[in-house]
Amino acid sequence: MIRDRNRFSRFFDSFNYVFLTLFALLCLLPLIHIFAVSLSGRAPATAGFVSFWPIDFTLENYEQVMGSRNFLRSLAISVARVLTGTSLNMMLIILTAYPLSKTPRVFKGRTIFIWFFVFAMLFDGGLIPSFLVVRSLGLLNTLGALILPNAVPIFSVILMMNFFRDVPKELEESALIDGASHWRVLWHIYIPLSLPAIATLTLFSAVNHWNAWFDGLIYMTDTANYPMQTFLRTVIVTLDLTQVGINPQDLQRLSDRAIRGAQIIVATVPILIIYPFLQRYFISGIKLGAVKE
Repeated sequence: MIRDRNRFSRFFDSFNYVFLTLFALLCLLPLIHIFAVSLSGRAPATAGFVSFWPIDFTLENYEQVMGSRNFLRSLAISVARVLTGTSLNMMLIILTAYPLSKTPRVFKGRTIFIWFFVFAMLFDGGLIPSFLVVRSLGLLNTLGALILPNAVPIFSVILMMNFFRDVPKELEESALIDGASHWRVLWHIYIPLSLPAIATLTLFSAVNHWNAWFDGLIYMTDTANYPMQTFLRTVIVTLDLTQVGINPQDLQRLSDRAIRGAQIIVATVPILIIYPFLQRYFISGIKLGAVKE
């Protein structure tokens, strides 16, 4: 019986490895195809002959993209948004989650604040009121319009709060007895012990800021202030590569599909570079932060 069970377990593990490997390759095929198109010449890319290997290999598509002032400006806006927005998100998440992780005996009115955040997470004000608030504050066409409306991601606050509640209370109590303030307890005890959750939520925040395009379309009336994803959406939907800043004469020897593919690859690479460094924190951070209520 034990031998049959071990044999079945080995077969099941082997099947899982093969299935997950094939599934991972299936997910990568579209990206490989776009990468191959971005490295192909005008004729095969336009005719649709490129599959998973470049034809008439060329780097001119990337040269045109990286030499475009409009694209580089949108890229700089997105980078500034990710760095500033993620830093602000994490600071507010930690400062909000720490007091909410305390018991009602320690933090009076905790329950009221919890229900306030839950209500705000479930019932959004809507697009038009949000736009009117941003406009009345004078944030249109500024970086603040892309960052401040979602400065406190409530779902991330709840995850961090539950993670903080898993920190042994004995450590905090001993530090308070020794005269440490709550700021010192937060900085020297809670934050070092919560690195998996912090890394996970940092990844969430960075990806959300990097991939966001709709708020740029709503809050930026000047196309020069578009973040990269909004800029790419405009170019790809309208199929107008002159917005990229490419000379119309160059379009006679370049493929619009290849140039759009190069833009997509350039927009994807930063997240692909960052993700492997934070992946090991990802599963543990979500699991440990989502157990308690």
